[in-house]
Amino acid sequence: MRTSSRDQIVQVAYEMFQRSGFHAVGLDAILAEVGVTKTTFYNHFPSKDALIQETLEWKDRWWQETFREVLRKHGGDTPRGQLLAIFDALDDFFSCGGFNGCFFVNVALQYPAMHSPAHQAAAAHKRAMEDIIRELAGYAGSGDPQALARELSLVMEGYYVTRQVTGSTEVGEVASRVAQRMIESSLA
Repeated sequence: MRTSSRDQIVQVAYEMFQRSGFHAVGLDAILAEVGVTKTTFYNHFPSKDALIQETLEWKDRWWQETFREVLRKHGGDTPRGQLLAIFDALDDFFSCGGFNGCFFVNVALQYPAMHSPAHQAAAAHKRAMEDIIRELAGYAGSGDPQALARELSLVMEGYYVTRQVTGSTEVGEVASRVAQRMIESSLA
């Protein structure tokens, strides 16, 4: 099945933004990579900012869906198993090469103003990820699913940044041990 020019623009923009940053990638470079004209672009998006928003929404949908799938792959069908598999799942994502940090952390850093639509999209993504973990924690029988979700989310953020800054693949093992203690304590 052929990908639409709109979808191609979004996917190429994502790859270029992830690799080089939002401010460093110009619209002309994206269009040249996709092989479309500005007219085609403007038929789909009113501006580069609109493309950025669409890219963030597309990546958020993809990330949530894929994260749930990879949690099931590593943790099986039980919520407890999926909670314990969080860092195995993240290692899957970030071991395939091309890791340049968490896309949404990078967004928040490049658009630091809290009122910026891009920053707000990054914050919404982080809340959605926390919601996934809170839901699993509730089904697993946590005494306080919200607290466990916040704690695990904080460890995940530490994982992303430490992995990006140091390049260490051992970060997942350390984060997994910390998470296991937190999960066992919350489910006891």
